[in-house]
Amino acid sequence: MKLSRPVSWFLLAFGVWSWIIWITFVKNLIKDSSGLAFEDGGPTAYFWVHLLLAVVSFVLGTVVGVIGLRGVRALRRTS
Repeated sequence: MKLSRPVSWFLLAFGVWSWIIWITFVKNLIKDSSGLAFEDGGPTAYFWVHLLLAVVSFVLGTVVGVIGLRGVRALRRTS
């Protein structure tokens, strides 16, 4: 399957964007002082669910970004 140039760049940008957004989210989750993420010094269910959500998003963002990167590289080889 051959991806077009705009689609390849979009997928690559989406992968990078996903990492930037979720790294920021995890940093904020760890620094949470509202009592949602940590209670009595330990992590809560809220923390674990959102950490799992972030990890899945990291994996999906990486997969999408790699597909985009491979598309961009393939287009550069053919032109």
